[in-house]
Amino acid sequence: MALHRLKSLTVGVPDVAGTSGYYADFGLTQLAPGRFATVEGGEQFVLAHSRVRRLLGLTVAVDDADDLGRIAANLDRLGFPVQREADTLHAREPIADIAVEAVVAPRLVRTPVPATPYNGPGRLDRANTRAPVLSRTGPVRPLALGHVVIGTVEQESTQRFFTDGIGFKVSDVVPGRAAFLRCSTDHHNLLVQQAPLNFLHHTSWQVSDVDEVGRGAMGMLAEHPERHVWGLGRHHIGSNFFWYIKDPAGNFAEYYSDMDAIVDDQLWTPRSFEGMRSLYEWGPPPPPSFINPEDLAAHMTGAHAEGS
Repeated sequence: MALHRLKSLTVGVPDVAGTSGYYADFGLTQLAPGRFATVEGGEQFVLAHSRVRRLLGLTVAVDDADDLGRIAANLDRLGFPVQREADTLHAREPIADIAVEAVVAPRLVRTPVPATPYNGPGRLDRANTRAPVLSRTGPVRPLALGHVVIGTVEQESTQRFFTDGIGFKVSDVVPGRAAFLRCSTDHHNLLVQQAPLNFLHHTSWQVSDVDEVGRGAMGMLAEHPERHVWGLGRHHIGSNFFWYIKDPAGNFAEYYSDMDAIVDDQLWTPRSFEGMRSLYEWGPPPPPSFINPEDLAAHMTGAHAEGS
């Protein structure tokens, strides 16, 4: 795969300072005002001012300049303008209006985390000792950026830009509604869904296990229960544990662990999913605000002024 990771996101919000405090609480490391890093991925998240919350930019990493050349040729064949520099390519997805970059960057070196010992019938992986989560006292810090979910008024067109143009691969689909796309071995790094308007649904951040999903969310909710959106649960598509909470601008942020990994494309067959399995395998029912965020009506009535 020429693409090897989702490198970073730039998200527009009306109040950068107020929203920054949330992501510092979330466990990201603030490098400068509005600029954040994960434990292993380096700087992966930028907040910038915009009139309404939205995804402004997305950067993917490639191995070398030849990869950039192939992406440029693909986009040119599809009729999308491209700006090319030595180690960077700039383009714009025109439907959702997202600035997309491909940059030559090293592959992410992951530090193996020992498997959390869980007891089970006939499998006492932690005999004579308490569960290790009980001794975890430090803050939860996301290891890396996982994926981003966007709504677009022309799902097929936006999907085509990212697959036929940039080089994302399709992992699974919800027919007529959404496509789970990957630019790494993660099951998905971008989810493109049909929506009545273009908007950012959520960003997703990897932690080491389900206990860190729970600890992270509980820490965020301890003094701010209004942040809760949906969780704890497990998705069917991607298989990951999840818990969603909401930032001050209205964007959802997800702690996740145990995502499906697609190491060999030949061994993975994309499938179609419908109904509840397109949303989750178990957990509390998704609230209506997860399907249709409460501020969408404001966006649709003109809060998304041109140029915002």
